[in-house]
Amino acid sequence: MHDIVKSNIPEHEQKAASRKLRGWIYMVGSVLCLSVVIAALKALGAAILILLVAAATLLAGLFGLIAVNRFRSRRTTAGAVFAVLFLFFAIVDVKLLQFYKMSLGKPPMQVETVTSAVAKEEDWAPALSSVGSVSAVQGAIVSAELGGTVSEVGFESGAVAKKGDVLLRLDTSSEQAQLRTAEADLELARADLERSRGLATRKVISKAELDSAESKFKQKEGSVDNMRAMIAKKEVRAPFDGQLGIRQVNVGQMINPGQLVVPLQALDPVYVDFALPQQHLAKLSPGLETRVRTDALSGREFVGKLTAINPNVDPITRNVQVQATLENPDHVLRPGMFAKVEVILPEKNKALVIPGSAISYAPYGDSVFVIEKKKDPKSGKESQTIRQQFVRVGEARGDFVSINNGLKAGETVVGTGVFKLRNGMAVTINNDLAPKPQVNPTPVDS
Repeated sequence: MHDIVKSNIPEHEQKAASRKLRGWIYMVGSVLCLSVVIAALKALGAAILILLVAAATLLAGLFGLIAVNRFRSRRTTAGAVFAVLFLFFAIVDVKLLQFYKMSLGKPPMQVETVTSAVAKEEDWAPALSSVGSVSAVQGAIVSAELGGTVSEVGFESGAVAKKGDVLLRLDTSSEQAQLRTAEADLELARADLERSRGLATRKVISKAELDSAESKFKQKEGSVDNMRAMIAKKEVRAPFDGQLGIRQVNVGQMINPGQLVVPLQALDPVYVDFALPQQHLAKLSPGLETRVRTDALSGREFVGKLTAINPNVDPITRNVQVQATLENPDHVLRPGMFAKVEVILPEKNKALVIPGSAISYAPYGDSVFVIEKKKDPKSGKESQTIRQQFVRVGEARGDFVSINNGLKAGETVVGTGVFKLRNGMAVTINNDLAPKPQVNPTPVDS
């Protein structure tokens, strides 16, 4: 009998070599399978996404099997590495499948609902806009010329005063006593003067004595006039017709010379003071129509005339000060109010006008979306699409703006909702809730 030849290789090394061989067999087999599948798909004309999906699927399966094998053999480090590779290729496979489904068909074109507006040609009178303040034609802070104790206040706060009305009286008891003394001295001087004149006609006294008597009489007469003037100055009277403000003194109060008594303003008419750039100076002349609006009186417009132009230009701002006069019979305009002013120039120009909400403002240029009808050559169905058109924007008035270039009269543009549009989109028009633009808008919250 022949002796059986036993191998000298240890058993654990034989098992390790066997596992290594099986791993290489899995790897080579998977690569061969992957190559065969990709070659077959390519031969069938499959898209590149299909090939990538197939490759990712096979690689994910391969690394998954290897990871399971490594974990069974308690080689956890290698198993974790192949498990991470399995997860990576599984995620790649899912994403590729999503891209493939998206490429199967394009989504239908989105149709946006917008409002429309027609570009119209209108006569616009050129206007110069500015901001200013309302001021009174006559206004004063009534004050006391002399000091003293207030004995009488002859007005109520906010009342209307006429020229010459007594507003305040100060205590004049001391001045009245001095006036009576001065009047008595005056009567004595008058009697002495008459006696001297009679004596002078009879040549009893000299000319010098008569002149002395006349001088004494005039001195006493001046003292009386001075006392009467002081008493009159202790009565504060309204210098003109107007509306009084809030009184600043009370009966029994001791006031000083020049102390404020009450503001007095003449409210009809009123001035509006504002400034315009020097380049408009040649266009200005007294008598031009001026329109004034203020936030305090929403919805009202006041029309007046340009009445004064300052002869000099401010060397710092290069603006010229201008003044307009407005009728104010109901006294709603008050001095100090903020005002928006427009000076209407006499000439008129044609302007192409659209709502300001139709403009898409951007740093690279302002544009509008023109609505056009487009016919599908295949189905023959007509739809409304938009075309972005760059324009040059001119003057703005209220909710409207003028277009200097880029648009023609009669063209229909998107009125609202331009921020959500892009060139070539399909739109549908619904003007049921479209806002109505106005030259002089009156917002509810203003």
